[in-house]
Amino acid sequence: MPGLIAAATSATDKRIAFRLGLASGSIQRLPGAINPLTAKLIQEIGFEGAYVSGGAFSASMGLPDIGLTTLTEVATHSAQIARVTDLPVLVDADTGFGEPMSAARTVTVLEDCGVAGLHLEDQVNPKRCGHLDGKAIVSTDEMVRRLRAAVSARRDPNFVICARTDAAGIDGIDAAVDRAKSYAAAGADLIFTEALHTEADFEKFRAAVDIPLLANMTEFGKSQLIPAQTLEDIGYNAVIYPVTTLRLAMGAIESGLREIHATGTQSGMVPRMQTRSRLYELLEYERYNEFDSGIFNFTIGEART
Repeated sequence: MPGLIAAATSATDKRIAFRLGLASGSIQRLPGAINPLTAKLIQEIGFEGAYVSGGAFSASMGLPDIGLTTLTEVATHSAQIARVTDLPVLVDADTGFGEPMSAARTVTVLEDCGVAGLHLEDQVNPKRCGHLDGKAIVSTDEMVRRLRAAVSARRDPNFVICARTDAAGIDGIDAAVDRAKSYAAAGADLIFTEALHTEADFEKFRAAVDIPLLANMTEFGKSQLIPAQTLEDIGYNAVIYPVTTLRLAMGAIESGLREIHATGTQSGMVPRMQTRSRLYELLEYERYNEFDSGIFNFTIGEART
């Protein structure tokens, strides 16, 4: 039964779909998937892709977003998410987890995980959250080496390599534009400029750079929260909502735990919970039941001598 235990769509087809989406003129919306179940919901609701946020993943491990997670941890988590969805999955690969050779290895490892692409950033390794102050970035030449190593390691030409620059918040938008052009020349398929502030900033960047662009709409950061349609009208090709699902979940979890602690029961919150039947629907329990009965309903005849 295709699409039951794992997605029916191959990694290659997901990558092709992502590239076609980026070239379609319609913005590709990628909410953060904090686990495989969330990825299934993202697909069911009708988004174009899913995103694996480094910040959300490190937070889920009880760690700050300062480069403490490893390639192995990120790859394992990303593979679990990509396995269950027919959507393309874009992964935050930080700085590539080391020097240019490490960035090259990161591409091969994440290709093997079945994701559609990754982004590499120009921060100094180890990095920090893109919406914090005090970031440091490597030279343009060093980031170009990082990207060239990544591109050279790519085996599937449809695997998307996105270059993120944090230069706007340090050296200004013009410097970020210059870097974006250098990164595109180095082989980046998509540019992600972190921590632009206003709609006018996004418009200025779009006017200056002629390859696909990704916008980051994260809450409580430096960027104005701009609707997807407005970003599409400006000319952006993709938008991520990296930590939104984690914040929604943790807000509800904290509220619920405090209520249980105060009252000794969760009974007042039951109407706000996902029901058992809805969870089973999302997990496709009925299809598993059909699969089981289809496999194990045979009988063994008498052996012939």
